[in-house]
Amino acid sequence: MQFRQQALSKLQSPEQLDLPVRFARPQGLLVLCVTVLVMAAACFWAVTGSVASTLDAPGILTHARGSYLLQSPVAGQITEVLADEGETLPRDSPLLKVRTDRGERVVRTIDAGRLTSVTATIGAVVTTGADVASVERIDGADDPLVVLLYVSGNSASSVPVGASVDLTVQSVPSQQYGVLRGTVAAVGGATQTQQQITRFLGDAQLGRQFSRGGRPLAVLVKLERSDSTKSGYRWSSADGPPYAIGSMTLATGSVRLADQRPIDWLLP
Repeated sequence: MQFRQQALSKLQSPEQLDLPVRFARPQGLLVLCVTVLVMAAACFWAVTGSVASTLDAPGILTHARGSYLLQSPVAGQITEVLADEGETLPRDSPLLKVRTDRGERVVRTIDAGRLTSVTATIGAVVTTGADVASVERIDGADDPLVVLLYVSGNSASSVPVGASVDLTVQSVPSQQYGVLRGTVAAVGGATQTQQQITRFLGDAQLGRQFSRGGRPLAVLVKLERSDSTKSGYRWSSADGPPYAIGSMTLATGSVRLADQRPIDWLLP
């Protein structure tokens, strides 16, 4: 009965039409305005903005002509090593003396370059065709360095020529001196086998390392030069490392792929 009386008294009372109706509190209006602004900004960015994606790949600093493995043309015992690692040798330069059944023979370089490693030692016995040294093909000490990145064959098709590359060099602390700057100069047309990588780099271990995940595609990166750094190349820091960087140094490249519109991957 009590509720019935309250309902009847409310029906008999006149409606208060002159009082304002409150649809939302001030806090609710503020939240609504912020939500609308955020949605408008998101829509604007989705239409006009872009998203930069990157591709990371292992690589190595080298010279554009690569290296070669010098093999002994004769079998016998090594009696003398005529050059030291790091030396720049001309073409047809004597490297080893080998005692054979027909007398002493000299093993010579095939092409001019820098002697990066000598695997043969005095007293060792070599067979015909055995690897005795690795030589990097260069014309002079001022030959510019390049970087070869070995990218998975499935991902290499997305790498555009001219893309910028940030290179983390193994011998340079990136937190202190930053990363090396470069640009994609060429993308290989076919994947490479372990043997092909070994022949070009002159190192069987590197051939195994870069082909561990399958047959990769070689991406040639041209380094940006700079006269204001000790290394002669441009870094993300102002000065870069206070020393020169050498060839046959491992690096990791981060290739900036073509920018994508957010709406392309937001929508199914």
